Amino acid sequence: MLVIRSIAASDLDPLIDMAREVGGGMTTLKPDRKMLGDRVACAVASFQGTIPPEERDYMFVMEDTDTGKLAGVCAIKAAVGLNEPFYNYRIGTLVHSSRELNVFSRMETLYLSNDLTGASELCSLFLQPDYRKGYNGTWVSKSRFMFIAQFQQLFTEKIIAEMRGYLLEDGTSPFYEGLGRHFFKMDFDHVDGLTALGKKSFIAELMPRQPLYVDYLPDSAREVIGQVHRSTLPARKLLEQEGMHYEGYVDIFDAGPVLQGRVKELRSVRDSVLRVAVEGRAVGETECLLVSNTKVDDFRMVLAQAPLDGAEIALSAQELALLRIQAGEPVRTLSLNVRKNNG
Repeated sequence: MLVIRSIAASDLDPLIDMAREVGGGMTTLKPDRKMLGDRVACAVASFQGTIPPEERDYMFVMEDTDTGKLAGVCAIKAAVGLNEPFYNYRIGTLVHSSRELNVFSRMETLYLSNDLTGASELCSLFLQPDYRKGYNGTWVSKSRFMFIAQFQQLFTEKIIAEMRGYLLEDGTSPFYEGLGRHFFKMDFDHVDGLTALGKKSFIAELMPRQPLYVDYLPDSAREVIGQVHRSTLPARKLLEQEGMHYEGYVDIFDAGPVLQGRVKELRSVRDSVLRVAVEGRAVGETECLLVSNTKVDDFRMVLAQAPLDGAEIALSAQELALLRIQAGEPVRTLSLNVRKNNG
């Protein structure tokens, strides 16, 4: 069976193997042992509550309990930009007009911005190709929202997700080639790697602080602003179903969109409910539900077939064991069907 759980120190080696399959453009999941080792250690300390709240980085893995293999990963950073700068481009508008010449023009611009500093961030979503079937992708993504719903006090009011931008088949970014290369004089992968290691001072040193006119960019760069990588389209749709939306902020390297939302307005926060777990078989009309325990230090989640409503939810002995709970303990549930409400 599959279970989503908080990451453990022993997951480092399989996590590095997984990161090798990710490809370019995902800054938070590079196959660098020191970077990922530090991040896993931070995540373990985050679940244990031994580091300051603003430094916490909650990582979750999907484990195939039949094989012990890690099938996927995802994460939530409690706050971005407080220990190192968090840059984005904000798309703005400049108006130029001349009454004498009867000329009026509106021009889109890119402003280098730190506006999203302090927001909580969804990141590092990846599912192994062999497991990209059924509800697995939805399940991995939704696990973060179920954790947020249970522990809202650990996160800021605003939640963001920086989506991977559009890349060509050879891994190059049309946006970076049309803009960033002129200032950084490095390949996209090199710049992306530096950022992943936290080396961001070069951005402030080399990027102009003045607004950049979008019309000055080549067509190939303009056309991909706010567009996502092909493999990221399903993830974007899931986030939008949760109530997140694009507000004109993009990644400074590949121009991938930044989606934003308010924690209290997220579907999983609004619609998930607490129920009491009992051991047994579900009876009556059932559907696929996300079921998570309520333990911050040992968070776990499974998919279960059960009725949508009711104060109790019947779970098998195996499901109770995977959640590491006993009958009578509380669980949080949410329908995978976005049209249904667990009210």
